[in-house]
Amino acid sequence: MKFHTLSRTLLAAVCATAFFACSPVMAQTAASPAAGASTNAPIKIGFINTERVLKDSALAKAAQQKLESEFSKRDKELQDMAAKIKAANDNLEKNGPVMSDADRIKAQQNLVDMNREFQRKQREFSEDLNARRNEALASVLDKANKVVRDIAQKDHYDIIFQEAVYVNPRIDITDKVLKALDAQSGK
Repeated sequence: MKFHTLSRTLLAAVCATAFFACSPVMAQTAASPAAGASTNAPIKIGFINTERVLKDSALAKAAQQKLESEFSKRDKELQDMAAKIKAANDNLEKNGPVMSDADRIKAQQNLVDMNREFQRKQREFSEDLNARRNEALASVLDKANKVVRDIAQKDHYDIIFQEAVYVNPRIDITDKVLKALDAQSGK
């Protein structure tokens, strides 16, 4: 995960460097008479903090609440199962020395079976939760990207970055995107 974030950050830095390295060439092209009048406009750059959009938007919060309600029953079942395993383990530790060999072996096997079942259910729960979370976040991100494109076209942005090493707050349009996304999701 860290490698993926590092690669994306590195890619954004390389793109920004390439962009700024080409700026003098673009400025010369824009200044040439053959370039046309529309290219004399300054380049308009924006930035959105995707992490904030996925955490702070009303759409993301609603998706998180839906996930919590959807998985709360299974989470409670896992908690109850863990409590039963702990109680069975405590009982075995307390009464094991006075149990017959057959009863102790049966109790130990029962504990092993309960642990195995618990681990299986816990793994399934995690896999299902992660799959649903990824679906929900993808949906939020898709809607956010549409809002960003609308803002970019409406406000005449030339480029909007989602990843950067450093961002001057004056080009950060995250609040504008959050406001538009929340207004859209309220419909």
